[in-house]
Amino acid sequence: QVQLVESGGGLVQAGGSLRLACAAFGLTLRTYTMAWLRQAPGKEREFVASITWSGGSTTYYADSVKGRFTISRDNAKNTVYLQMHTLNPEDTAVYYCAASFGTRFVTPNYWGQGTQVTVSS
Repeated sequence: QVQLVESGGGLVQAGGSLRLACAAFGLTLRTYTMAWLRQAPGKEREFVASITWSGGSTTYYADSVKGRFTISRDNAKNTVYLQMHTLNPEDTAVYYCAASFGTRFVTPNYWGQGTQVTVSS
């Protein structure tokens, strides 16, 4: 069974940084477009960032995180990362890793269990 396991979440002060990791089991990262999404309490899930292997590791970011977050992948470790800087309370959410088969992030085939990120003022 394919598994995506997130880690690295926790409590951080505003202005701080966290690095999330998504370890993939049962799939090869190269064949998937990977993404991070998040869901804050009482709000709908939103796209954060994605990375694809088509034509190189092309990245995409939501405007709200552009310039602060960086998504990357390490195929040798079969892991995707989300480096988050200058965090603010609005970034508080459960962060999910997702995998979409192919060269575009569309309807995900797999989801991780999520990792909580809480940013205090």
